[in-house]
Amino acid sequence: MLISSSLLLVIFLALIFEFINGMRDSSNIVATMISSRAFNPQTALGLTAVAEFAGPLLFGVTVAKTIGSDIVSASIISLQALTAGLIGAIIWNLITWYLGIPSSSSHALIGGLIGAAVISSGWDAVKFDGIVKVLMALFISPVIGFVSGFILLKIVYLLSFNATPHINQFFKRSQFFTAVALAFSHGTNDAQKTIGIITLSLIIGGQLSGFNVPFWVVLLSAGTMAAGTALGGWRLIRTLGGKFYKIRPVHGFASQLTSGIVILGASALGMPVSTTQVVSSSIIGVGASERFGKVRWGVAVDILTAWVITIPVSALFSAGIYYSIELFKPSL
Repeated sequence: MLISSSLLLVIFLALIFEFINGMRDSSNIVATMISSRAFNPQTALGLTAVAEFAGPLLFGVTVAKTIGSDIVSASIISLQALTAGLIGAIIWNLITWYLGIPSSSSHALIGGLIGAAVISSGWDAVKFDGIVKVLMALFISPVIGFVSGFILLKIVYLLSFNATPHINQFFKRSQFFTAVALAFSHGTNDAQKTIGIITLSLIIGGQLSGFNVPFWVVLLSAGTMAAGTALGGWRLIRTLGGKFYKIRPVHGFASQLTSGIVILGASALGMPVSTTQVVSSSIIGVGASERFGKVRWGVAVDILTAWVITIPVSALFSAGIYYSIELFKPSL
C-alpha cells in the first residue's frame, strides 16, 4: 500500500518534534551532573543519548498507546489536523528553547493535539477520559517529584551522618548509575509520545487496522531522540543547572534518583509525564530539603508560569495553523 504525502509529512514532523524534544530535554538529564562536576558535558550527553535510545526498545509501548489511542479519535481526526498539532507544538518548543525556558514538550504536544482536533472536527474528536488521565499525570507528577526529592535528601543525609568528606566522591561516581536510570526512564516515556503519534497517523492513513506499533517506528523514534540528545540544549542546561541554587554532587545524586523513579513508574502505568517538570521539581525539592531559602523561588515561578500556559498557547497555535492550512488549501 502506497503511503500518501500527507502521511509522510506527519511522520516527518513527528520526528522533528522528537529531535527537538531530545535536544531540549537533554538538559534535564545532564544539568545536575555537569553543574556538580561529576561529568564533563560531552561524556554526559553521550551517556544520556545511549541510555535514552535503549529505553523505548526495552520497555514497551504503554505510553505510546495512551498518546495514540486515548486522547483523540482516529476515526474522526484527519492527517491535516495532526500536521497542525505537531507544527503548533514545534513552534512553542522552539520559542521556549530560544528563550531558555524549560517548558514541557509533553504539554505542548497535548495542547497541539487538542487544539487541532477541536477546530477540525469539534469536541467529538476528543476523548475526555483520556485527557483527564493525561492531565492528572502531567500535573501530579511534579508534586510527587518535589515531595520525593525533599524526603530522599533527608534520608541521604541521615544515612551519611558522620561520613568523611570523601562521601562527595561517592555521590559523584554514583551519578553514573542515577544518570543512566534517569536517561533510560526519559527514553521510555518521551520517545513513546512520538511513537504514539506516528502509529496514530498510520491508522488514520490506512496503513494499520489497529494500534499495533511497528518495530521500525520504535527504532526511528528512539534514534531521533538520541540524536537530538547528543547535540544538547545548552540554554536550558544553564537554567536547570545553576539558576535554582549551587548544585553539589549530593544534590545531583538525589534529584536524578528521584526523577528516574517517578518517570519510570509513570511509564509502567502508561502515564505520559513531563521530564522537565519532574526533574525541575525534584531539584527544587532537594534544595528545599536542605534549606528552604536555598532555592531561588523566582526562577521556579517563571518556569511554573510556562508550564501553565503551554497547553492553551500550543492549542491556539495549532488551531490557527489548521485554519491557515484549510484557508490556503484550494490555492496549493
